[in-house]
Amino acid sequence: MSNKVTGNIAIIGAGQAGLQLALGLQANGYVVTLVSDRTPEQILAGRIMSTQALFHDACTTERQQGLNFWEAACPPVEGIALSVPHPELAGQKALAFSARLDKPAYSVDQRLKFAGWLREFEKRGGSVVLENADVQTAERLSAVHDLTLIATGKGELGQLFERDAERSPYNAPQRHLALAYLKNVAPRPDHSAVSFNLIPGVGEVFLLPGLTTSEDGGTQPYENVLIEAVPGGPLDVFAGVRDPQQHLALMQDLLRQFLPWEYERTQHAELTDAQATLTGRVTPGVRRPVATLPSGREVLGLGDTLVLNDPLTGQGAGSAAKAAAIYLERILWRGERPFDRAWMTGTFEEYWSYARFVTDWTNALLGPPPPHVLEVLGAAQTRPGVAHAFVNAFNHPPQFFPWLADPQEAARFVEQHSSTSQPMTA
Repeated sequence: MSNKVTGNIAIIGAGQAGLQLALGLQANGYVVTLVSDRTPEQILAGRIMSTQALFHDACTTERQQGLNFWEAACPPVEGIALSVPHPELAGQKALAFSARLDKPAYSVDQRLKFAGWLREFEKRGGSVVLENADVQTAERLSAVHDLTLIATGKGELGQLFERDAERSPYNAPQRHLALAYLKNVAPRPDHSAVSFNLIPGVGEVFLLPGLTTSEDGGTQPYENVLIEAVPGGPLDVFAGVRDPQQHLALMQDLLRQFLPWEYERTQHAELTDAQATLTGRVTPGVRRPVATLPSGREVLGLGDTLVLNDPLTGQGAGSAAKAAAIYLERILWRGERPFDRAWMTGTFEEYWSYARFVTDWTNALLGPPPPHVLEVLGAAQTRPGVAHAFVNAFNHPPQFFPWLADPQEAARFVEQHSSTSQPMTA
């Protein structure tokens, strides 16, 4: 006789997707076992993890569950400003425009969020297993739960899921990443924004405000600075750097050299804490959603276990939030019917119907922009409606299509939005 109980779900991985789904299921009466490799205290004391921008629609998935605990304290991201430095005139911009988001975005340090959510899950009676999960963990949990979800791509658990070659054009990292959390960064002159700097053939540099921890146990505003270096290029200088102050000094030197307007903002900046630097690289890819364990039992992947994009477009945390929301709805609608392979595949494909636009957009930006995309960016400099439409598509990436992939649609996009009047800042 089976010892499974209807309504028992296991989630391995306590990141954005895993925690958000666990709390959502818990609120709807499910008994949830959540596997985390760290305690809340260890998460708070650990290294930074991401720039974790959430645009409005992703924020809404948290608000609907009452999980936006830090929103009131978090500095809003009010717009997006895009700049391309001039290749010949030092300190000048070849292209620049900015526009406001219709609704603000937010960046809450994931150490703060994940520790808080994990505590909330336990406070509400959830079962947390502290373990560096492996295949045996999945075997053990799948034997006594109706559904087991893998919300971590690390190690052998991630390797359970087969790479989907058709949906994965890259098999190696396209950027080498360096991130820092800084305080004492001068604000932008007009409104807060993601400062999106594209240096053709070299890489990208992003700045955006957020909320992090403070030494007294509270919170403080800060600025994310993320450098995305084309491998082997002049921004790719962080390999082997372990000292946080050296990391900061290298960043400031690169900003001085390539983006003097960003150096002006960051020249007096300091790291927010001793763990406020991170280097890494991401191989973008998509995996098939269902994995079969050695026992024959099946498990379903969630979030960036299955769809991992370069952070170039700032969509990682938001995509995870949306995956959690879609999975939650699908589980609730399933009721007491079994979570079979067809349901698992259908659940992922519903998420993929959104996520494919994020993947296609991000992968496109990793390569040189085609002429029709450059024409749209050029039009955005002088046509506020085009700038507004471009900027607000960050909230809903399907809006980048079909024009991103079709020159005729790009011309239509410019024409359609040229007649709309939207305020634009220089």
